[in-house]
Amino acid sequence: MRSIQLRNYDNSGYQPGRSFAWRLTWLFVGLPLMRCGWLPISSLRIALLRLFGASVGEGVVIHSEVSIKYPWHLIVGNDSWIGERCWIDNLTTVHLGSNVCLSQGAYLCTGNHDWKDPGFGLRTEPININDGAWVGAMAIVLPGTMLGEGSVVTAGSVIAGNVPPYEIFGGNPAGFLRKREVRASLSTSELEAQR
Repeated sequence: MRSIQLRNYDNSGYQPGRSFAWRLTWLFVGLPLMRCGWLPISSLRIALLRLFGASVGEGVVIHSEVSIKYPWHLIVGNDSWIGERCWIDNLTTVHLGSNVCLSQGAYLCTGNHDWKDPGFGLRTEPININDGAWVGAMAIVLPGTMLGEGSVVTAGSVIAGNVPPYEIFGGNPAGFLRKREVRASLSTSELEAQR
């Protein structure tokens, strides 16, 4: 049996997409500001992400203590929410569609290691979360995952692969639980009648 030799790890083939100086500036200036709890409003976090190369749509809400590895690999559509303590570990592209919800503590991971490689080489795959999808609190989304429109990954789940549109997956490893049914929007008079 061959042994693992971590001293042979070679990450030189990975291209992070920005210069070393730019990455250091993000690490020591941008990321601390992004994560701080005293930055009171989303618009300041969004401006910071855009400054560092993220594509962020209108009406996005980003709460405090969010970590983003590389903003220039982040695309967020309109009206999406990113909850407290989310970690977007995006060594490559993470695409969040419109009306996507990442609940508190969700972890999106685009990097892994090749366990067949004795040098434990790095492998990266993008994550795509389509419009209206919801990643529950403390869920883990693994490299190469695609969540279909309106799909749900329940709290604490670990998901890899594809989740079809409007299906709910949960568990570790996550599996199909049921279809997601979205009820019709209530009119103003119906909302008032419920009060």
